[in-house]
Amino acid sequence: MTGYQLTFFTQQDRRHGHHPLHQWLMALIQSMGIRGATMTAAQEGLGGHHRLHSARFFDLADQPIEITVVVTDAESEELMTRLAAEPALHLFYSKTRVEFGLIGDPD
Repeated sequence: MTGYQLTFFTQQDRRHGHHPLHQWLMALIQSMGIRGATMTAAQEGLGGHHRLHSARFFDLADQPIEITVVVTDAESEELMTRLAAEPALHLFYSKTRVEFGLIGDPD
């Protein structure tokens, strides 16, 4: 199959409404029935304003978070439409065309 790899970049302390942004995004992806998503906490990252974000021993609030999903064309369109409709959402992403599938028996 072909589709897209969507990767969203945020920080541990970013919020959307009353929820941490990364948890809100994972819940949205799950509610849409998308097959899977991976959330990765990074040690350091360089933000859009050339500011260094990092996880420190006593303060993880600035820790970079990356959420990656691989989706069909239709899932990508639906997810991006839902994100664009969210008020006050500010979220950087990358979108790459990919081929994906399964190898072997799932059992």
